[in-house]
Amino acid sequence: MTDETKTTTRTMRSVIESRLQLDAPKCRANHDALRALLSAMQQEQAAIQLGGGAKAADAQRAKGRLTARERLALLLDEGSSFLELGLYAAHGMYAEWGGAPAAGVVAGIGRVGGRLCMIVANDATVKAGAFFPATAKKVLRAQTIALENHIPTLYLVDSAGVFLPLQDEVFPDADDFGRVFRNNAVMSAQGIPQITAIMGMCVAGGAYLPVMTDTVLMTEGSGLFLAGPALVQAAIGQKTPAEDLGGAAMHAEISGTVDFKEPTDQACLERLRSLVGKLGGPQKSPFSVIPYDAVADAPKYDAEDLYSLIDPIPGASNIYDMHEVIARLVDRSEFDEYKADFGRTLLCGYARIGGHAVGIVANQKTNQSQTVAMGPQAGTKRTEFGGVIYTESAQKAARFIMDCNQGLIPLIFLHDVNGFMVGKDAEWSGIIRAGAKMVSAVSTSVVPKITVIVGGSFGAGHYAMCGKAYDPRFIFAWPTARYAVMSGASAANTLVEIRVKQMERGGKTISDDERKALYDEIRAKYEAQADPRYGAARGWIDAMIDPAETRSILMTTLEACALNPEVAKFNPGVLQT
Repeated sequence: MTDETKTTTRTMRSVIESRLQLDAPKCRANHDALRALLSAMQQEQAAIQLGGGAKAADAQRAKGRLTARERLALLLDEGSSFLELGLYAAHGMYAEWGGAPAAGVVAGIGRVGGRLCMIVANDATVKAGAFFPATAKKVLRAQTIALENHIPTLYLVDSAGVFLPLQDEVFPDADDFGRVFRNNAVMSAQGIPQITAIMGMCVAGGAYLPVMTDTVLMTEGSGLFLAGPALVQAAIGQKTPAEDLGGAAMHAEISGTVDFKEPTDQACLERLRSLVGKLGGPQKSPFSVIPYDAVADAPKYDAEDLYSLIDPIPGASNIYDMHEVIARLVDRSEFDEYKADFGRTLLCGYARIGGHAVGIVANQKTNQSQTVAMGPQAGTKRTEFGGVIYTESAQKAARFIMDCNQGLIPLIFLHDVNGFMVGKDAEWSGIIRAGAKMVSAVSTSVVPKITVIVGGSFGAGHYAMCGKAYDPRFIFAWPTARYAVMSGASAANTLVEIRVKQMERGGKTISDDERKALYDEIRAKYEAQADPRYGAARGWIDAMIDPAETRSILMTTLEACALNPEVAKFNPGVLQT
């Protein structure tokens, strides 16, 4: 056999052949429903991106300043994409204060002079850029991502500081406003470049942020002071004009605090781009990356086919082959599947995404036939339910995760998980030990981990598949995502039974109509909390993403992960056997 024949044979075995019937009625219905959901989501996102609205934007421009998103447009490389993080932060929250769209700050990863940068830009159209509790949480998450991946970080500061009516929720705790400055110092100590452009107000505790970064730019007409003129007069009786107290000229000529004084936002952003262009390049990545051709290495199938896979209606029974998702994410749709015939409700395997080597752990949503190895049914065939983690699945995944750590291969987790299997057979087979082994492998993993919640992510399955508590470098969700302790229907059934028994113990009987009303009420509340927007508002996910953009987002985040060349020693600790 020639080398060419060997290569062809190997490649043919590893290419995923799609069996998705796009013209099938169910696929067409899913496609249309998801398109409608995406359209509604995009309208919702566009409204959030307006910040404080047209009137507030006009007021910002009247001061000779650009809005946060106008600044981003000038800062980023023309035609490049911006991976926005935390757009839904504070969504549906702080209604008593008029709301805080995107928590009053724009954050994300974009290219400046070809260099990937984390950018944090206060939106002064939202309560003068004041920090709500969710604002602090969002900025801290951006800094954490920058820390973990060694991403140069740019701050566009235009903020009135802490939102005083909620100061008790912003100011004092370990994960509140003050942690931002601590992170500035830690990032500096690790050699992660940080540059700040003060383009408006920078007041009180917030004044420490720019001065704790490497380089400080400031526009004329901006202010940088620990206490503004009114507070200074109230505190010590001193009347000082804002410009004399903390203007750009004073800080450039007298205090020496700022490094560059610029006349306008436009000039400041031009200077910032110039400075970023002179930063040294990252060290060589320890992860495998090969040259990538956007045409030759593209997946064999259209990314928009993913719209046809999942019915987005909450509670819908979605049964599909997760290979179809993988085939539309990985280079040339090639996937070297690991232990393909064992533990079939979890898919594990190796691939490349944009030239970056990855290990993929994904829930399989089709039912599988498996020979029982242990317990009272040993030797018999059983049907395993798609989306459920069985003992063999957990054992396979744990070993695969350990292998990826040994080989320095970043991990991608694709969630659509109901949880771990329960019952006598599962307990006899050692499901608790196997689950603990998988959770331990995820917990001690040292390679970059990226999580995408495709569908359900319930119970301990969310943990085992690298949920937020297990330190994924990035965590994203499709609009079809749902995650909670259990599904809305299961939770409603359980809680209704508990409530009915409580009533019966109190001597009250409940009619079928009352039971149904109670069920509907509980289910609606539970499903609202399982909606990905609910989690995104609270910082549980970094961004809700269009399924068709998953591949490009993974390419960007894998590149970001590769900026940090330091990987700790893998030490899995004690594993249950």
